[in-house]
Amino acid sequence: MDKRIPIAAALTVSALAGWYFFAGSDQGAPAPSAAASAAGTVDAEQMAKLGIQLEAAQQVNNLPLGSVPGQIVFSPDGRVAVTVPYGGVLVRLLAIEGQPVRQSQPLAVVRAPDAIRYGGDLARARADLALAEAQASRMRQLHKEGIVARARLDEAEARLQQARATAAESQRQLASGGAGGDGSITLRAPIAGRVAHIAVETGGPVDPLVAPIVIENPSAFQIELQLPEALARRVQPGMGIEIEVPADVAGEAPVIARGKLLTVAPSLDPATRSVMARASIEPVPGLVSGKGVTVTIRDAGTTSGIAVPTGAVTRIDGQPHVFVREGQRFVRRKVSLAAEVGGRAVIAGGLRPGEQVAVSGITEIKALTAE
Repeated sequence: MDKRIPIAAALTVSALAGWYFFAGSDQGAPAPSAAASAAGTVDAEQMAKLGIQLEAAQQVNNLPLGSVPGQIVFSPDGRVAVTVPYGGVLVRLLAIEGQPVRQSQPLAVVRAPDAIRYGGDLARARADLALAEAQASRMRQLHKEGIVARARLDEAEARLQQARATAAESQRQLASGGAGGDGSITLRAPIAGRVAHIAVETGGPVDPLVAPIVIENPSAFQIELQLPEALARRVQPGMGIEIEVPADVAGEAPVIARGKLLTVAPSLDPATRSVMARASIEPVPGLVSGKGVTVTIRDAGTTSGIAVPTGAVTRIDGQPHVFVREGQRFVRRKVSLAAEVGGRAVIAGGLRPGEQVAVSGITEIKALTAE
């Protein structure tokens, strides 16, 4: 009898027993949970525990075209240099940096040798004018009595006109610098504002090529904007703009300052690869020259969009998304973000009015809906 047959039979029985054991174990294993099979499903109790709150998306009019970076700058007449027409020496300083000043208020006194020379020229021109007037008067009398010819009178009248022109020119040269006869020049504030910079000291030299004093008008601001090429094609001068200025007191709502676009450059800036523009802005507390701001550009108010709190928008793979409540589940939805202003995000596409979006607990929802 072949001894291999009992061995084969034993192996077969062992295999059948193993199959029966494991098959029985599979039949007794629990089924996968509903939460594992339906990612993003969150009931009301779980929402309360996770701190998830909902808010309905709202329809808004006057849709912003977009938000772009900007910088607060002075308007062309908002920062003015005080210069001198002649070089000299500062003999008296009447203002300090940061001091508010009125228009035409004296700021400094400069002694200039050139002003003394022009004063001497004016004195000589006036003396020549007096002599020419006397000679012309005498020639008129002599011509009237028939003693001198008409040509002599014409020569005297011509010298008189020349003397008058010379005196007037010397007077203008001296008056243009505000200089007195002793060569002193009083520098005055060209605009009302505050003293932003003083570059000279008492007793120091004053160069006509360097502004010794600069005056700033703290209410004469504008904004320089950088427009992406795609947005620049839709932007026109006259459109409204808004910026959000933090309140001076902690806890108070920010101030919304408004203005309008003044100019849009016709070409791209090679350094920034954007289109430069400039806008006006109303004077509000908190504006400082050089401060970076986010500028919201508005069109004529003919378009509309969807607004949600800014906290409802999160970025996934670099793209803006919101989490929309559909039944018992949260579904992440890619949206087109037009602008953010006043704590609200304006959605240009991807969301319908009335849809419930999560405004808190975004991190937890993102983990539940991760793919």
